Amino acid sequence: MTVPEGAARPVGLVARLLSRKAGAMLVRNTVVSCLAFAFDLGALWALVRWAGLGKLAAAAIGFVAANTLHYALGRSWIFRGTDRGLASGYLYFLANAAIGLAVTMALYAAFLRFTSIDYLVARVIVSVFAGLTVFVLNAVLNFRRL
Repeated sequence: MTVPEGAARPVGLVARLLSRKAGAMLVRNTVVSCLAFAFDLGALWALVRWAGLGKLAAAAIGFVAANTLHYALGRSWIFRGTDRGLASGYLYFLANAAIGLAVTMALYAAFLRFTSIDYLVARVIVSVFAGLTVFVLNAVLNFRRL
């Protein structure tokens, strides 16, 4: 296949992921992820302490609320300019979050079983891998910005 003169050549996924654009989006995503995680922990604490909810129910509510916040900030700041519809983007975002949760649990279980790393340190390490996975899924498949 030849590319017409003056037309942009297609760029592979690896090149797109290693681009300056991807780096800028990843920095913004990291800021938003930290904010959403703090919100999640705060909501969990408040729902258990003040609302008297069970810890599992509170964790589920906090997870959905934090991911909704992350989606709103992601759509407007991290992945601005997306053509993805609001509702479908949110559903894809939640599906990607579920994949991230699965990656987190699988890697966390492996760290706990096969290493002597402290459980909290293991959780932080695992969150980096899960976060990068979800970032790539959202950047490439959901918001189509890379």
